[in-house]
Formats: sequence, C-alpha cells, structure tokens
Amino acid sequence: MAGPTKEELAAAYDRAVPDLVAPGLRVLFVGINPSLWSGWSGYHFGRPSNRLWITLHEAGFTDRRLRPEDTDELLAAGIGITNLVNRATARADELTDDEIRSGLPRLAGTVATWHPRTVAVLGITAYRTAFGRPKAVVGPQPETLGESALWVLPNPSGLNAHYQQPALTAVYAELRGAVR
Repeated sequence: MAGPTKEELAAAYDRAVPDLVAPGLRVLFVGINPSLWSGWSGYHFGRPSNRLWITLHEAGFTDRRLRPEDTDELLAAGIGITNLVNRATARADELTDDEIRSGLPRLAGTVATWHPRTVAVLGITAYRTAFGRPKAVVGPQPETLGESALWVLPNPSGLNAHYQQPALTAVYAELRGAVR
C-alpha cells in the first residue's frame, strides 16, 4: 500500500477507526488512540512498519507477520483491537488526561459486549491515567476489567524508545504464554 500524502494525513485528524472485535477473543489489545496513518487507512496500527506487527509474530500470537489490513487473520487468531480514545492524532501527547480517562467507560462497554479473555492496554502512561493507577507496572494487573484479565504492555510505537524490539517481544510473549 502506498503511503498517504501530507494532505491526506492532515485530513485524517480526528477520524475514528472502528473496533476490530468478534466473539471468542483471547486478547483485546487497547491502543491509546489511532495514528493519522490509521485514520487515513481505516486500520488499527495502520502503518505497515508499526512494531506491533513484527512483535505479534515474534511473540507467537501470529504464524506470520501480518499487515494492518489482515483483519480477518487477526480475528481468526483470537485478537481484537480498540482504543481508549477513538480519534486520530499525530501523537498521543495531543490527548488530554481527561480525554484518556473518559475512554474507560467505552472500553468497559466493549469488554462487556465481547468478553475477551484478556484485555491488554498498550502504554503504561495511558493505563496509569485511564485507570487511576499511578504506580502500575508493565505486566499482569491485580484487578480485572469486568471478567477479563487485565495486562499492561509497552506501546509498540517507534516513538517508545524505552523498549527496543527484543524487549518488546519478550513482554508480549509473557502475555502470549498466559493466554495459551
């Protein structure tokens, strides 16, 4: 897929991306919000080079490296995707803390509707903000979201310099082992 033009990216601001959900989800990954590329393409983690795709494969969630448009294969693997805030921005730091916190009821409703086995929030700062847990750490959380186990994983964005690819894969593989 050819990438968007600057004009197309600018036009993608504030666009929503539909939740990728279905019955029988093993994991519902929760992004912070869609990128402009996702707003333009209509796919979660829409840039093909986003580290989520290689991480899911290396951690054993998928048999091959999927692309953003491989939604049927993602759902067949028991993986869904949603966001805390469903409006596209260039960077997550364009969101306010109140906006992130206000996404929690929508997320809880999505979980209540689809009953994923596990919910994994992708971003420790977003999790701390949304859930009011300032000392939360990456990994399984002591509470649940509805009946779903709750995890926090690092955001796979290339802007997240705290986790290089091997470390990113390792923490996602911990979740993979837990949902096996």
